[in-house]
Amino acid sequence: MHGLHLTADLYHCQCEPAWLIDAAALGQRCVAAVETAGLQAVGQLFHTFPPTDRGPSGVTATVLLAESHLCVHTWPEQGAVTLDVYVCNFGGDHSAKAQALMETLLALFAPQRVQRKQLQRGSIEA
Repeated sequence: MHGLHLTADLYHCQCEPAWLIDAAALGQRCVAAVETAGLQAVGQLFHTFPPTDRGPSGVTATVLLAESHLCVHTWPEQGAVTLDVYVCNFGGDHSAKAQALMETLLALFAPQRVQRKQLQRGSIEA
């Protein structure tokens, strides 16, 4: 096993509110971003959490990839989002595609502040 795991915590997102509360719309955008990045979606799950007394709740959009996964969680009451992109590099290096996918999602949410992490997972064994 060998791959690249990217995460980003987004704060004070300036995006259209729908991207934080509409699971179907966000899911469709995620699938399109996956395809544009050159990755292959093999499954998906989009979920909207019930509203609270503070207003609309967030959503989770998960896209299973042939290469691994994309997961997005939103907190509209805080204008916050977490992003998780993981690609296995079995059979080819998909790292640039993972980076492209992350950049597309960062542009969508337009955060004022971002905390990013990158982890090389596993090792290549002969």
